[in-house]
Amino acid sequence: MKIATWNVNSVRKRTQNLVAWLRRVKPDVVMLQELKAQEEQFPRLEVEAAGYKLEMVGQKGFNGVALLSLHAVEITARALPDPANDEPARYIEGKITTSRGPLTVGGIYLPNGNPIGTEKFAYKLAWMERLTERARELLTREEMFVLGGDYNVCPTDMDVYRPKDFAEDALCQPQSRARLRTLLNLGLTDAVRAFHVDDSQYTYWDYQGGAWQKDHGLRIDHLLLSPQAADRLTAVGIDKSERGKAEPSDHVPVWCELDVG
Repeated sequence: MKIATWNVNSVRKRTQNLVAWLRRVKPDVVMLQELKAQEEQFPRLEVEAAGYKLEMVGQKGFNGVALLSLHAVEITARALPDPANDEPARYIEGKITTSRGPLTVGGIYLPNGNPIGTEKFAYKLAWMERLTERARELLTREEMFVLGGDYNVCPTDMDVYRPKDFAEDALCQPQSRARLRTLLNLGLTDAVRAFHVDDSQYTYWDYQGGAWQKDHGLRIDHLLLSPQAADRLTAVGIDKSERGKAEPSDHVPVWCELDVG
């Protein structure tokens, strides 16, 4: 089963790229972020014509997350615990039945948090604590799960092309990284790092300054796996070629494959 995450940075602008990628790659499950659309604005007909079922949490002009699946999905959450503190559309979670047992997928659009020292940064850190609490709850089930999405955190300096340029950015702050480590230290596996232990891998290139052409990238899109899912991890990939397409998102798809029979 191939599970992917992709921040599409406006699904209406990227419909052609998204559908072409779905048809070519045929992932079983896709977690989309930054839809910038409400449900009635989502290109549902095009996605369904490619064979996918769709569930989403939308928001006018901002944020927005979706689950696309070739399989039946039972939606188990449309926000993290304590949703009163999370009006923006940033989390969706569903469960899929496989021959190896249930698989939960959580789609994440974590707050950017800039500028640091503001309420935006405090909100980012609090949101990460709520995500960690949800992961703890999922771990008690001792089942497969994947928490995938745009985490807006570079885990280490290896995940940013020029660390000194991001010393004052919320993506690279010690507090952001510490909370991501807390999440991983629950027993989760960073799928990309399971296969690429000590080399630079990027998932995002800014539109400005020729970042794509210079390979000035960041790794901020992650797939974190429960122990039960990590045991079945067989492959990972970053579809960098999508960044070179016409009218691209500034992020590219990240995927992993699980042997679930």
